[in-house]
Amino acid sequence: MEYLIYAGITVLTFLLMEGVTWCTHKFVMHGLLWYLHEDHHQPKYQGIFEKNDAFFVIFAIPSILLFYFGVNPEINGLLFVGLGILFYGIAYFLVHDVLIHRRFKWFDNVKNPYLVGLRKAHKVHHKHLGKEDGECFGMLYVPKKYFQPVGK
Repeated sequence: MEYLIYAGITVLTFLLMEGVTWCTHKFVMHGLLWYLHEDHHQPKYQGIFEKNDAFFVIFAIPSILLFYFGVNPEINGLLFVGLGILFYGIAYFLVHDVLIHRRFKWFDNVKNPYLVGLRKAHKVHHKHLGKEDGECFGMLYVPKKYFQPVGK
């Protein structure tokens, strides 16, 4: 039973991270910390890394702290909250940096309608070069209007 609870905590945390991501993206990255996110909205990247990559470090800190406090003095639920954040971070990297922005050429010729919809929604987000008037701030949740059969 304990394993099911820990698995549930991990899955629930993963799912809640989509809401956290939406809020953080809209109100922090497009708000107070726009100066770190701005280069990500420019049409051409200037180098391998962007200032926007600082968010990987910023968002890893809570997960690392939860891992530490989740095993001290013994394994507890915090470890699995940190694990859910880690899994979401891995999914975010694969979807955002590999699938959408193609920083690594790992997923060529993607035809899955959900993944095509993800890419389309994020491209609509990047149509806005400034911090105002954005849309589609989430990552894994995509509004229905971005889904259509592949090839249309």
